[in-house]
Amino acid sequence: MQGKVDLCGVNTSRLKVLKNEETMELLKRAQKGDQKAREELIAGNLRLVLSVIQKFLNRGENADDLFQVGCIGLIKAIDHFNTDLMVKFSTYGVPMIIGEVRRYLRDYSPIRVSRSMRDTAYRVMQAKEKLMNEKQRDPTPEELAGELGIPRQEVVAAMDAVMEPVSLYEPIYTDSGDSVCSMDQISDKKNTDESWLEQIAIAEAISGLGARERNILHLRFYEGKTQMQVAQEVGISQAQVSRLEKNAINKIKNEL
Repeated sequence: MQGKVDLCGVNTSRLKVLKNEETMELLKRAQKGDQKAREELIAGNLRLVLSVIQKFLNRGENADDLFQVGCIGLIKAIDHFNTDLMVKFSTYGVPMIIGEVRRYLRDYSPIRVSRSMRDTAYRVMQAKEKLMNEKQRDPTPEELAGELGIPRQEVVAAMDAVMEPVSLYEPIYTDSGDSVCSMDQISDKKNTDESWLEQIAIAEAISGLGARERNILHLRFYEGKTQMQVAQEVGISQAQVSRLEKNAINKIKNEL
């Protein structure tokens, strides 16, 4: 995306960048009906759109399509921005652009989500846009739930369901040419090589036990029965069950 890259016929290397003072003045004029000021605002913030869509380009989406969708988000931000609040336009515009791009990706996602979940997510997105206009910031899940009159869990579940998937091999950090992917940051403390080998060793140790000993361990530790219940089922005394259980565990420990 660096240098002379054409998006929708626009040479991105020549995009104008407005200063905050210029932006605020144009916003006031545009919201009073000045069409020329509105056009200047759009043109002067296309680089903002460009910076936002770059994070979505590694997912195989068409850059021109994302740029156009981002521009729709920019126009919405221009039309709804409250100039009376002491907030930079980019602080409000970036979430609006991201929201529009995510809405586009959600609607055209290859992963199918149930209609009811999509409807809930759409209502959440509408409520989020409304509250952003009022508060000039991202609303919390609690605020969205209160606005819609639904539980917070439904809000979170709906937004998670329509969130675009991220590749485990997507670079998240680059240093000296070596990229760190999402996969590198995921830790599975349960299914490690050590635990895998330990499970194999335990299985081999148990296979060396007698049939009665294996049955007693199964009843005690897989089915969760007491020694008295095992004794009644097997037909021996509780003392015998206790002795066989202890001997079996010691054999396994010795094997390990």
